[in-house]
Amino acid sequence: MTHRAPTTEDIIAPAPNRPAIPDKVALRRQLLAMRRAITPEQKTQWDDLIGQQLWQWCQRQQVPSLAVYAPIRNEPDLNATLVRLHQAGVQLCLPVVQQADSPLAFAHWSPQTAMTRDHFGVAVPAYPQWCPLPEYVLIPCVGFNAARFRLGYGGGFYDRTLAAASHPVCSIGIAYACLAQEFEAGEYDVALSRIVTEQGTC
Repeated sequence: MTHRAPTTEDIIAPAPNRPAIPDKVALRRQLLAMRRAITPEQKTQWDDLIGQQLWQWCQRQQVPSLAVYAPIRNEPDLNATLVRLHQAGVQLCLPVVQQADSPLAFAHWSPQTAMTRDHFGVAVPAYPQWCPLPEYVLIPCVGFNAARFRLGYGGGFYDRTLAAASHPVCSIGIAYACLAQEFEAGEYDVALSRIVTEQGTC
């Protein structure tokens, strides 16, 4: 693939200070319950559609390298698409939590990478080969709003990573369309550049 750096169209600047969200814990609980309620058959269908949308988007953008994620807690499973991207020559990596209240580190990943689990229960490379933060990053969402702000698990790891980036990053949220909600962003939230759902890319 030919490398094309992110453009201003791809990138959303960090959000200004915004008021805290008093019901964020309750909203997170509600959205996680909604995601658990998706039937296995529906989830498989939606995962396939999200994977197709991601593949097509990466092809259009000529993405050279991409930070991906190992799914937990009923997140969209894009493994088939990640294998396809790897076979197409896209360099993939996974986020690794090294310490609390710090940005994520990233380690090279391929379908052949030996894996283990960290103390959060997330799959990570057993023998990490570290790499810089890519210009394109997939970020799973518990929920999202029309302004492309993401609701995550509350650890703030992705927000800190994007805020600390030394180069422009195109952040691509991955979510099911039914998890779209109206809520105000928190003080340290960073808007996503794009969101990919089974219904398309916005």
